[in-house]
Amino acid sequence: MAQLWGGRFTKETDQLVYDFNASIGFDKKLCEQDIRGSIAHAQMLAKQKILTEKEGEDIVSGLQEILCDVKSKKLEITDEYEDIHSFVEENLTRRIGNAGKKLHTGRSRNDQVALDMKLYVRDEIDELDGRLKKLLETIENIMEKNLHTYMPGFTHLQKAQPVTLSHHMGAYFEMFKRDRGRMHDIYHRMNLCPLGSGALAGTTYPLDREYTASLLGFDGPTKNSMDSVSDRDYLIELLSALSTIMMHLSRFSEEIITWNTNEYQFVEIDDAYSTGSSIMPQKKNPDIAELVRGKTGRVYGALISVLTTMKGIPLAYNKDMQEDKEMVFDAIDTVKNCLQLFNGMLSTMNFRTDKMADSAKKGFTNATDAADYLVKKGIPFRDAHGIVGQLVLHCIEKQISLDDMTLVEYQAISPAFEDDIYEAISMKNCVERRNTIGAPGAQAMEAVIRENKLYLRKNWKESR
Repeated sequence: MAQLWGGRFTKETDQLVYDFNASIGFDKKLCEQDIRGSIAHAQMLAKQKILTEKEGEDIVSGLQEILCDVKSKKLEITDEYEDIHSFVEENLTRRIGNAGKKLHTGRSRNDQVALDMKLYVRDEIDELDGRLKKLLETIENIMEKNLHTYMPGFTHLQKAQPVTLSHHMGAYFEMFKRDRGRMHDIYHRMNLCPLGSGALAGTTYPLDREYTASLLGFDGPTKNSMDSVSDRDYLIELLSALSTIMMHLSRFSEEIITWNTNEYQFVEIDDAYSTGSSIMPQKKNPDIAELVRGKTGRVYGALISVLTTMKGIPLAYNKDMQEDKEMVFDAIDTVKNCLQLFNGMLSTMNFRTDKMADSAKKGFTNATDAADYLVKKGIPFRDAHGIVGQLVLHCIEKQISLDDMTLVEYQAISPAFEDDIYEAISMKNCVERRNTIGAPGAQAMEAVIRENKLYLRKNWKESR
């Protein structure tokens, strides 16, 4: 059992207790971050003359070799070690001798793991941001190509008013844009370095915490050592943001699943992102969309789990906090995979624009425009609403659309209708006349797309 403690103990830890307590099975994921933090700590110790220059150089060189060997698989992280910290320190000491035992001077595993998790989350936020940006680029491309692709907009899952595919996709662009913003906010708020906080009360060694923070790319050191080692707010914020991403992906998936049905036929999912049935040869199932929808609950579960773990923990560090890692690791991996696969599915999807336009026409989505037409003729809106309701009832009885009605039929319900009613309720006019900010008209959407392109060209780290 390789562990970093034991001097005050007179007997070996029970093997079951050791196994239950050990975290090497999952915190080995933090190897690179642990070594990166240890290198910065050693450089700071040498700068402050707590280590000799030679000791500092030997430690840094040894740590770099360990990382290189782990990456090349020459060195395996095994369960003989209690955690990633003991793995690194034990292997360092084997390689460079007693100088390796000095690496832990002025720090505790409490501030060490707090640092590792922050470094890991920062790295993963960068990765998640890249995948969100790629998805936004795919959505923006669909928007640009479909300014005049008319389709029904829905409320209560019933056809409501005509929009464009560009406008519909734009709603998801806004959602994922907000998701990116939440990630950036988390990065900024968490970007303070806990290293040097010790177990909970700092240390008597003359550490230069500002220097360590600078080496590791933090905005500065944390300001309270007790909070530093017990803070998991940033993980809860991250899991909340990841849950929101999954909620957006799940809503989008639900629409794609619906649009992919025989009843809608709005989309055809590429064969590479579909599966078949073992018994029904005609089937082409939207499994990626369904799995994304299903995995949303998995990420929600991680958020609730960590919230529940943290709710009763007194200051400062408690072993309960070890339970955060598996939840966070799994949630991050799940969201990254879902973003990548969903983007692949969306970018290869075929949109049946003819089916969309036909569905908008047959769903009385232009009824509001017919009422607006009457208002412009001087009829109060409430009366116009009732007249158009009669038109819709007439169409339902005859199984036709508003576009199919004759002028005689229109005028039988209201003499205010004239030949220009057909132009007023055309899908093109219904959409293109709506050009206020945020509306589906091409003029309004072109302005939004220009803004989107400028947004996607920005580097968020440079602008924050």
